[in-house]
Amino acid sequence: MALSFSHFTLVLLLSCFSSSLLLCHGFPALHHRHHPRFASHNYRDALTKSILFFEGQRSGKLPSNQRISWRRDSGLSDGAAMHVDLVGGYYDAGDNVKFGFPMAFTTTMLSWSVIEFGGLMKGELQNAKTAIRWATDYLLKATVHPDIIYVQVGDANKDHSCWERPEDMDTPRSVFKVDRNSPGSDVAAETAAALAAASLVFKKSDPTYSKLLVRRAIRVFQFADKYRGAYSNGLKKNVCPFYCSYSGYEDELLWGAAWLHKATRNPTYLNYIQVNGQTLGAAEFDNTFGWDNKHVGARILLSKAFLVQKLQSLHDYKGHADNFICSLIPGAPFSSAQYTPGGLLFKMSDSNMQYVTSTSFLLLTYAKYLTSARKVVNCGGTAVTPNRLRNIAKKQVDYLLGDNPLRMSYMVGYGPRYPRRIHHRGSSLPSVAAHPAKIQCSAGFSFMNSGSPNPNILVGAVVGGPDQHDRFPDQRSDYEQSEPSTYINAPLVGALAYLAHSFGQL
Repeated sequence: MALSFSHFTLVLLLSCFSSSLLLCHGFPALHHRHHPRFASHNYRDALTKSILFFEGQRSGKLPSNQRISWRRDSGLSDGAAMHVDLVGGYYDAGDNVKFGFPMAFTTTMLSWSVIEFGGLMKGELQNAKTAIRWATDYLLKATVHPDIIYVQVGDANKDHSCWERPEDMDTPRSVFKVDRNSPGSDVAAETAAALAAASLVFKKSDPTYSKLLVRRAIRVFQFADKYRGAYSNGLKKNVCPFYCSYSGYEDELLWGAAWLHKATRNPTYLNYIQVNGQTLGAAEFDNTFGWDNKHVGARILLSKAFLVQKLQSLHDYKGHADNFICSLIPGAPFSSAQYTPGGLLFKMSDSNMQYVTSTSFLLLTYAKYLTSARKVVNCGGTAVTPNRLRNIAKKQVDYLLGDNPLRMSYMVGYGPRYPRRIHHRGSSLPSVAAHPAKIQCSAGFSFMNSGSPNPNILVGAVVGGPDQHDRFPDQRSDYEQSEPSTYINAPLVGALAYLAHSFGQL
């Protein structure tokens, strides 16, 4: 029998007096926000905004249906220095450089969001596909020549010495590439993963485009595998410390092969994973998933092939995926994750929210696979159910949306209180409509250093987030906490679609 809420409260109060005072201490946690059938947030609104954010990050010629209207065309001669068309794509964060490595990862994660949860997105599905296509159109340009990938447009050091709108930028739009002589298996295999994952997104709605994406993914992956090396070896002074490849390139080769296996069903890739999996897979305690390190994502993705498609040769990936899950569960054997006093997963001080969103996505996705296979996670003899994983993910997303000690949403434009001084050039400088005259390189710093709120609201942008003590100063200069990025938002799209659907909002 389902207890009424007041009856349940009474029972708890009685047990509080008759047993331990510890229960009394936890009593306020029964506040209605924690009631399992009560949605504490408008996940549908957050989903809409999380996708809208990508329009604010667009580079190139903007379409007539552009919704973030304070942005204008930018970077229209990108690639000209190398006689190649590299117009388009996304600025990764608050600056005006196009970094191919995080852009490809963003594309893979947006695509995975749609592959797993696109069926739940209803009216937002088309917007999500548009966001993916803005990236894949660019990645097709960047891989147009065999055995060459254009991996960056813009001199990051010179760009960072200015504070100017993308529409005004006059810093060098230098083009950097990887090729046979200066390989980049990490960025190449991630690009292959992005193209392969996106090919699945467009398989039914645009089969011709889907085939183009998968053909290009195959070619790019062959290049990644044949000419091995980390891209930051050859491009160190241009890509480091911004998007240096710290985890090596083995994780991307495994990840890229996993996506190509999923996209093509070609046994060649399954064989590649079986032969190379052990050498490409890192230590099992490597539990960070983000733009640099793909090990955990590959394990979760490959565990589906074992759990749902019954590919016995991938049995070990279920165990590795379980180890990752067990590392996250407070109090479980082998738990190693750190949480803030307010309950936020805390990996590192710089852009921590990317790990919150990527981990939440993996939890919901793995819960889906486990449910299909009627399996649980085994943590040292303790069974952890798919619902437990969903609850952990929901708690992380709810913290991001405002259930935290500061009662602040870390998504710009969502809720009554959110960051007003994000570290983002376009958002913090007057728009072209408000200030048509060019704002020179160094003139922009007066806006950067001011304490006033940003004039342009970058709706849907999720910032780096609070520190390990749940503090957030909302200072523009604090890029570690106040800068948004595409790879924070990409996995969040899938998580929000799931939550909006599960609470009947879609």
